[in-house]
Amino acid sequence: MKFVAFERAKQGTGASRRLRNSGRTPGIVYGGSAEPQLIELDHNALWHAIKKEAFHSSILEMELGGNVSKVLLRDLQMHPFRPYVLHIDFQRVDANTRLSMKVPVHYSGEEESPAVKLEHCLVNHVVTEIEVSCLPGDLPEFIAVDLSNLQKGTSLHLNDIALPKGVKAVTHGKPNPVLVSVTAPVVEEIVAPTAAAAAPAKGKAKGKK
Repeated sequence: MKFVAFERAKQGTGASRRLRNSGRTPGIVYGGSAEPQLIELDHNALWHAIKKEAFHSSILEMELGGNVSKVLLRDLQMHPFRPYVLHIDFQRVDANTRLSMKVPVHYSGEEESPAVKLEHCLVNHVVTEIEVSCLPGDLPEFIAVDLSNLQKGTSLHLNDIALPKGVKAVTHGKPNPVLVSVTAPVVEEIVAPTAAAAAPAKGKAKGKK
């Protein structure tokens, strides 16, 4: 995915405010052997770009001053209540250096699984993204997970899926986290009243004379 950035000469609160008023978003590019560089982006184009999943989880091509470099989105600061991007950070990508990135998980097939189709269970997506470590060239846009074999009373763990070649999961101490859980449907039992409870108690039907 490609986007266009422009060099930004001034920094500071006042300069950033004037930049936003003109329809631009301030940002910065850092990492690699080069010094951090101030940039600015057209806000309308940026707003449409951040709505795409690939902008957040894949390697981007940034055109700046006629040169194209590969970067990753690292931080996005939004206005507290307005649909507006206040600031954006990118990191330069080195083709020979491993990187860590959160990648979305795309689940499919749960409607055809025995757990849902036959047992009418509820499938809960516990994890919607997985942090991975890999070289830039091996970074997947997303991880596809097939749920068509889910059974009642089971869960799908990280070790149950196959990650793309060259990609390792970063679990931060959790050896085998749950990705998907299956919950059986709740059946409400209707209890019939007993004969003793249904019959009126003796002596209570007559009133005092």
